[in-house]
Amino acid sequence: MSEGNLQLPPRAFSLARRLAAEAIGTALLLTVIIGSGVMGERLAGGNVALALLGNTLATGAGLVVLITVFGPICGAHFNPVVTLVFASRREIAWPVAAAYAAVQTVGAVAGVWIAHIMFALPVFEVSAKLRDGPGQAFSELVATFGLVATILGCVKFRPNFTPIAVGLYITAAYWFTASTSFANPAVTVARSLSDTFAGIAPVSAPLFIAAQFAGAALATAIFGWLLREDGPR
Repeated sequence: MSEGNLQLPPRAFSLARRLAAEAIGTALLLTVIIGSGVMGERLAGGNVALALLGNTLATGAGLVVLITVFGPICGAHFNPVVTLVFASRREIAWPVAAAYAAVQTVGAVAGVWIAHIMFALPVFEVSAKLRDGPGQAFSELVATFGLVATILGCVKFRPNFTPIAVGLYITAAYWFTASTSFANPAVTVARSLSDTFAGIAPVSAPLFIAAQFAGAALATAIFGWLLREDGPR
């Protein structure tokens, strides 16, 4: 299996190491998301578009690096719906998938706290940033559908390109979706605990998470069919 993809790598690493890698990688991802959001907002002088651009570029670049580094160890899912997709395809055992989702969520929250400490913010806080409405929910469905499609297509045809493709897709999705593309339940939960530029109010989170699971399920079904080869004709 090629390095840097988001499947589960060969069992060269123990489950403990794989879980630790998922937790650390997800924590670093959230540190990038929250930290760049705070920095962007502080430096943008009230220009929200400029703040979002800084947040976007840092997140996309960070994803490329993190997937490249952690992919060969744990698969670099960093996302419960991605793990669920591979479990539904029988490429990861369900008990392992549950453990992945747990450490991803814990790591995501830890990453928020790390960013808060760096920027001298309260470690424990709750976001007041409402992100409500059917458009926001549909955006999360579209964002997650596209993310899963990107991963499945790359794993099938260009596994070594997966880190770059995912980073580029998220960079684009920050701008073409109304929700700025969370596309990740662990990220959504963690961002509800940050009252910063990248935060989301806890009351808005359940709809986002439901839409993310729906988008992942839809992409899994459609691309499971699209990527099934018919053989020679």
